[in-house]
Amino acid sequence: MDWWAWFVLGGLLMATEIILIDAAFYLMFIGIAALITGAVGLTGVSLDIWAQWLLFAFLAITSMVIFRKRLYEKLRGDAPGFDASLKGEFLQLDTDLSPGDSCRISYRGSNWTVQNKGSTLIEKGSNTKITSVDGLTLVVGN
Repeated sequence: MDWWAWFVLGGLLMATEIILIDAAFYLMFIGIAALITGAVGLTGVSLDIWAQWLLFAFLAITSMVIFRKRLYEKLRGDAPGFDASLKGEFLQLDTDLSPGDSCRISYRGSNWTVQNKGSTLIEKGSNTKITSVDGLTLVVGN
């Protein structure tokens, strides 16, 4: 294959990964392997078609085995010790929150809606425990 065909294949695979589907970075590494194979051809190294495909397969498999898991965990937040659940944590409110009412707060770098499902008033400045998380709503109270 010509070098430009490898670039087209690599670009299509990477664009498919980013735009259309979430293939957990498999297509990204296959696309990068195609780009590297094309770059070898662009430098003037002339390889037979079977050698190009062998290089492509080697690069794709090797890069996935070595790098994919670490990159996926780093970007997706699944690193060891990461706890995505906020249930059981305590937060401090900037305003009084009556039973059944809700308010907005900034917590852990994000804006959240906090809803009091308890039967008592939560006073401004007091620590309250998160009992559950419903989407972008932190549920507090007993």
